[in-house]
Amino acid sequence: MIKTGDPRSLGVPTSEARLNFDTELRELGGGPRRRLLMVDDEPAFELSFYCGTCPLLFRRLETAQEKLSLERMQERLTGTLDDPDDGGVIDAFGTLLPKGEYLPLLLEVEPRLVIPGKEGDYFSGEQVTAWGVNQFWGLPEYPHTPYYRTFETAVDANAHLYEFVVPMVPPTLNDRERVEEYVALMKRGTVPTAVAISTLDVCQSALGLADDPAAHWGLTHFLLDGHHKLEAAATARRPVRLLSLLTLGESLASPEDATRLPALRTQPRSARAKA
Repeated sequence: MIKTGDPRSLGVPTSEARLNFDTELRELGGGPRRRLLMVDDEPAFELSFYCGTCPLLFRRLETAQEKLSLERMQERLTGTLDDPDDGGVIDAFGTLLPKGEYLPLLLEVEPRLVIPGKEGDYFSGEQVTAWGVNQFWGLPEYPHTPYYRTFETAVDANAHLYEFVVPMVPPTLNDRERVEEYVALMKRGTVPTAVAISTLDVCQSALGLADDPAAHWGLTHFLLDGHHKLEAAATARRPVRLLSLLTLGESLASPEDATRLPALRTQPRSARAKA
């Protein structure tokens, strides 16, 4: 944690926002409705279900094809942001978001790229320990995207915080030359800044099947700007700053949970102790 701001109202009317949260309409006789992150009125990600007992989820959908970077902010974000309010970055990205209350968090992260099903994958590792495999498919949940793991720590004896950075489009679609430019900058000591809209979803299995029934606090950062920076940082094993705009109204967490997050994010990194 570098610095946190006070909760603030940001955003534009839903009809003008490029990014929105929505609930899929239920078809007659259909199953449960999906909670969705929308980009340009298209479903981009399926998110954790509202019940609070279903597994944590961020699943990329076929229509997730757009990044949301702002050209006028590129020069400012190539360097290090030392305060959430530096250079008008929050207000600039607020024009992409729906009206609501947001908590600004300025973090320094060292991202590790994870491929679903491979070493370090949360969904086939810690989540299976807590929920078991998907009861219908007989398999772990699958996010349909590579993603970055950045941090985890204990909330208390019965809960654990897991942090993820999720690209809007997979790293395979990044421009190789731009990634290498950022790798070179980072090796010379530059710490660039990425921007994300974030959710805090608190989920806990109620099936009674878990080897470890602890609650999972999922802090998930969906990248607005910084796709090349995150890949470069993971490649070079260097830190990058991340300005997180945490949505308070669209997270599956209580206001009290959200107020604990800045302090939790200052704790030492620690993995969940195995039973």
